[in-house]
Amino acid sequence: MSTAAAPVRSLRAGTVLADLIPASRARDIALVVGGAALTGLAAQISVPVPGSPVPVSGQTFAALLVGTALGARRGFLSLAVYALVGMAGVPWFAEAKSGYAMPSFGYVLGMLLAATVVGALARRGADRSVLRTAGAMVLGSAIVYAVGVPYLALATGMTPGQAVAAGLTPFLIGDALKAALAMGVLPAAWKLVGRRG
Repeated sequence: MSTAAAPVRSLRAGTVLADLIPASRARDIALVVGGAALTGLAAQISVPVPGSPVPVSGQTFAALLVGTALGARRGFLSLAVYALVGMAGVPWFAEAKSGYAMPSFGYVLGMLLAATVVGALARRGADRSVLRTAGAMVLGSAIVYAVGVPYLALATGMTPGQAVAAGLTPFLIGDALKAALAMGVLPAAWKLVGRRG
């Protein structure tokens, strides 16, 4: 009886994909640690960009996906674990780097904030349609750049224009592709859940 009611209840507004797993402290810990690990793994998909200390990597996509799927609180905690463990020396930032003394560390901080924001938007249904998911991903990417590009300028002594040229412009096409992937994956996951319900 409760099995039939659970999927219907889970599809209402205020629910993120992770909420479909039965609630427990162990679930939340596993989701937070798993989100951090996914981000660290995705960061290893990394391609250097000529003339930029910032590589193209999968970590931004993973961070936004983690925030959207887990919600603001768990997304924040997951990216906080990712950042703290990387700062402590685990080489799971892009290009197998660690620490906070790298010019691209501002992007990690931006991902922490972005995961929180897209997680809050997902609780309001931003991951349930293609257009709303696109908007959430664009906003999340903008937050990453809003923190990462100024940090890059300060860490390297670049002018703001140089930092934009090295730390934003080369990544726009890749971010559009990542947003398109999220636009397909997240709403499709909700449709699949709805069919099962």
